[in-house]
Amino acid sequence: MSETKPQPLVQPPGLVIFDCDGVLVDTEGLSNRILTRALQREGLDVDLQTVIRDNVGRSMASVRVWAEDLLGRALPPSFIDDVQAETFAAFRAGLEPIPGVAGAIDAVQAAGMPTCVASSGAVEKMQLTLGLTGLLDRFNGRLYSATMVKRGKPHPDIFLHAAAEMGCAPADAVVIEDSLPGVTGGVAAGMKVFAYAAPGCEDIGHGPEVLSAAGGIVFRDMAELPERLGLKELTLS
Repeated sequence: MSETKPQPLVQPPGLVIFDCDGVLVDTEGLSNRILTRALQREGLDVDLQTVIRDNVGRSMASVRVWAEDLLGRALPPSFIDDVQAETFAAFRAGLEPIPGVAGAIDAVQAAGMPTCVASSGAVEKMQLTLGLTGLLDRFNGRLYSATMVKRGKPHPDIFLHAAAEMGCAPADAVVIEDSLPGVTGGVAAGMKVFAYAAPGCEDIGHGPEVLSAAGGIVFRDMAELPERLGLKELTLS
């Protein structure tokens, strides 16, 4: 099935809201392998693809509810903290930004577009992963977490919170996402959503067709993002 190349926006947005994991930093595979092993140690018969398919883009609080429903019992009180500690150690051992994203951010910011990050992860996690990959300075003071709102993705709360904090009307904001919950939440917030379909996303149930059906404007290469946002003749680093 051939993909139609997204058309650029006619009017550049008033705010570009980036998701973090899978959009800015290449954390999804690493963190979900650690989470899968932790759940298996607790006796949950689940594989990596199921964990990713059912939980990518969601907060760890939501993951806990999902796992406890399947297990029929509560996870240990320290489960999330233990998984986070193991995950952070793995990040420090080697974490990379999403290919092309640094240049895309620089082009967007050089054009004067306000930017921020809205993630299901905690601010502490964003500070670590963005710091390790050299991206933190691009978003200092503009990191918004699902822990700041009542409901996480796929609800729109985090996107609406980010837009309000940045002084932008939801209809003027654009979201950059890579997961079905994220795309769903951005659309529910009344925002245009560009859905980054990373290599291999088809294998975990978040392929281009799924993201498009949820209302996302699919693109496959971060280097394309400035043009999709209506910017032209920009050189990406």
